[in-house]
Amino acid sequence: MGDTRSTTPSGRLIVSVQAPEGSPLRQPDVIAALSEACLGAGAAGVRLDGPEAIAAVRRRCPQALIVGLWKRMLPDSSVYITPRWQDLRQVWAAGADVIALDATSRPRPGGEGLAELVVRAREELQAVLMADVDGIDSGLQAAELGCQWVGTTLYGYTEATRSCAPPALQLLPELRRRLPEGIRLICEGGLSSPAQATEACRLGADAVVVGTALTGLEHQVSTYRRQLDPT
Repeated sequence: MGDTRSTTPSGRLIVSVQAPEGSPLRQPDVIAALSEACLGAGAAGVRLDGPEAIAAVRRRCPQALIVGLWKRMLPDSSVYITPRWQDLRQVWAAGADVIALDATSRPRPGGEGLAELVVRAREELQAVLMADVDGIDSGLQAAELGCQWVGTTLYGYTEATRSCAPPALQLLPELRRRLPEGIRLICEGGLSSPAQATEACRLGADAVVVGTALTGLEHQVSTYRRQLDPT
C-alpha cells in the first residue's frame, strides 16, 4: 500500500479530528464519522491520533489523506507524539499516508535518536514524515534528516517555548525562506479563525492544520460556558 498512499493535499486545510482521554467522542466510529463530515465539507485531509482511529477512518474514507500520529505518555521523556519506532510502525500499518512525529531536540524514550527513526521510516516503510517542531532550528534539522513535511505544531508546547503563544505565524517566513525546495511547510497549533489560516498561508505555509476551533467540541462549549456563566 505504500506506493499508493496520497501525500499531497488537494487543498490547504487539514482538520485535526481528535478527542481527549475520557471524552465520549473518543471512539473510532465517532472519529470516523467526524472525519467523513470534515472531508465532505471540503477538507483536504485529516490528522488523527492512534492506530484504531486511523484504521476506522481508512475503512470509512478509503481515499482520505490521513496524517497519523500516536500520543504516548511515557515516564522517561516529555516527547509524546509518535515517540518510538514501534509507534511509527503501528501508525503506518493502520493506514496513515503521512506519519507525524515529534522532531524537537528533546531526548526520546529509550534513548532512540530522531535521525535513526527518520532513516528507518524512510528506508523500511518508505513513509512520508511530518516533523512536529517548536522552532526554526528544529524545523531545519528535521528537513535535513529527511522529513518531507515540517509543521509548527509544538511551538508553545515544549520546555524551550513555554512562554510563547501559538499560532507560530512569526516562524513561517524564515522557515519558508530557509527550508529546501519541496519541503511542505504546515502551520499547526492555535489557529482559531479563517483569517488566521489565510494569513499563515500568506506568510509561507503550504497548508494549515486546524483542530480545536473546528472539532474541539468540549473545549468550545466550556469556553462559551465560562463566558456566559462565570460563577
